[in-house]
Amino acid sequence: MLTGKNAVITGTLQGIGKATLEYFVSNGANVWACAQRQDDAFEAYCKELEAKYGVWVKPVYFDLTDADAIKAAVKTIQSDKQPVDALVNIAGMARDAIFHMVSMETMKLVFEVNFFSQIQFSQYITKLMLRNPNPSSVVFVSSISAIDGNSGQLAYGSSKAALIGAMKTMSKELASKGIRVNAIAPGVIDTDMNKVVPQEVIYEKIETMDIKRLGKPSEVASTIAFLCSDLSRHITGQTIRIDGGIK
Repeated sequence: MLTGKNAVITGTLQGIGKATLEYFVSNGANVWACAQRQDDAFEAYCKELEAKYGVWVKPVYFDLTDADAIKAAVKTIQSDKQPVDALVNIAGMARDAIFHMVSMETMKLVFEVNFFSQIQFSQYITKLMLRNPNPSSVVFVSSISAIDGNSGQLAYGSSKAALIGAMKTMSKELASKGIRVNAIAPGVIDTDMNKVVPQEVIYEKIETMDIKRLGKPSEVASTIAFLCSDLSRHITGQTIRIDGGIK
């Protein structure tokens, strides 16, 4: 599906990001695996993926709250002198609190990580994509909280909604330049982020689904891969829900 493509993926240390990294390389893609911090176990894992699938996997470390670090990471990617075919923005954070208890400091931090930094990073990477004669793809990971709303997730849901708005504008501007831009909106996925959610809350969510179970990170990863592949050449400006049919 992705043989020969070169992808930049953020948030690859765990959860959906790690599953997406593995799905991409298992389908033939080379990956710049972006993560917040250096990790020996992660670097060993990247080496294992390279040996297993015959691709290259290059860790790139930077903090999304550090604008200079973002620029440095892009320079690292650019220095490899390889075309960039796909960008997948997965890294993010949540700080849950009911509306009247959300501080502006929290709002600013969540937006910095989930929105502003990702737009900045996407500006840099899509400029590299413009040098690529082949079509390219950008995928943002939003959330059903951005579409449906969710109690206690004002900062998170608002920041993820902003991504959808940005995605639609980017799609209109970049399609003529050969860059497709889409988003996905995962529901309740079986990741470490949701392991801290009370089980009764998870159960209530599952009861609202047509498919009555948590989603798997690999199921999110496969949808992202589809949007970055040539199988989706006429899809842009869209937000795809991956939520088991939540009502």
